[in-house]
Amino acid sequence: MRYFVTGAAGFIGSHFVRQLLGGAYGPDVTGVTVYDKLTYAGNPANLESVAGDPRYAFVKGDICDGTLLDSVLPGHDIVVNFAAETHVDRSISGPQEFLLTNVVGAQTLFDACLRHGIPRTVHIGTDEVYGSIDEGSWTESEPLLPNSPYSAAKAAAEMLVRAYHVTYGLNISSTRCSNNYGPYQFPEKLIPLFVTNLIDGGKVPLYGDGLNVRDWLHVDDHCRGIAIVIDKGEPGQSYNIGGGLELNNREITEQVLDAMGADWDSVRPVEDRKGHDRRYSVDDSRLRAMGYEPQHAFADGLAETIAWYRANEPWWRPLKAKAAI
Repeated sequence: MRYFVTGAAGFIGSHFVRQLLGGAYGPDVTGVTVYDKLTYAGNPANLESVAGDPRYAFVKGDICDGTLLDSVLPGHDIVVNFAAETHVDRSISGPQEFLLTNVVGAQTLFDACLRHGIPRTVHIGTDEVYGSIDEGSWTESEPLLPNSPYSAAKAAAEMLVRAYHVTYGLNISSTRCSNNYGPYQFPEKLIPLFVTNLIDGGKVPLYGDGLNVRDWLHVDDHCRGIAIVIDKGEPGQSYNIGGGLELNNREITEQVLDAMGADWDSVRPVEDRKGHDRRYSVDDSRLRAMGYEPQHAFADGLAETIAWYRANEPWWRPLKAKAAI
């Protein structure tokens, strides 16, 4: 099987490609084309360990570029779309880029998949499309009520997934994951930001009262869930992928502080994010019925992640400096 993976120089996409070429999702992988625009969060270093594999190919490209897609997409069996602008704060200060990549880019890619008869497509989404939930957990049948420009753009792409299946018959499914963490995550996100700030003896910023709740999902568990959806998912269907552990931001901060040998004096309260969703919680029983189950206990995953950032300062320091984080 030949895979075409967009946004694969980013955090989650690169993990998927490394695991794919390493045989984690089965032996039937004859080729993997990485297609990435290499924005600030796309990093070729994330793929160095597999770049020498004879099955690996890299194409620098934008998913909004239909002409380039037409030249490189034919002959692939599976398209996995990780390409997206993902940072909520950046979407609040500059939403247009998010709409362009996350909506127009998805539509352009789906069109190309239709033109070239791609047998299977999976679009990677987020639980943020649901909005905020006070109690209970979202199933995939819940209405999409996004509250940020980022989540609104991702929700629009979800609507296109359904429309392209119903209208054109495209064999496409989507996933909606909870908060990811793990090695190679760009250091603007909560855990790597906190860890790298503390390595440098700095403070960590905590939004508002710190009681916003998220479900935490190790990137490896997320990518295994994606592999199951590729193999067993129904066309036109969406699948929640959760980690099974809800923590509010004060709790996650305390765990990082404890693991780093720091205390609450290292916390810097900051003004809350505009439109900050209070709580996310997904019911992923649909995917669990297909064989999914998280395998990374959070305490172990956090320790592994912290150890990785301690050991890989040459990877993250230039990124923090370039992005002025």
